[in-house]
Amino acid sequence: MWQEEDNKLKKNFSFKDFTEAFGFMTKVAIIAEKMDHHPFWSNVYNQVSIELSTHDAGDIVTEKDHKLAAAIDELVS
Repeated sequence: MWQEEDNKLKKNFSFKDFTEAFGFMTKVAIIAEKMDHHPFWSNVYNQVSIELSTHDAGDIVTEKDHKLAAAIDELVS
């Protein structure tokens, strides 16, 4: 579940291994590029942490972030 804190939507994802985590990140990257809305994220082995906020709106959570979060969730459902 996405958590909203510090003007960001945040979620951590766990995968079987690094390859699965990196594949997920590749899919997210394609969606984010199409939406022209790019996450702040990190990856360590099988863990991916994502934070979303809208820079153009003053680094707050907007509908754009919720739409990207929903698209990301579709990848892992």
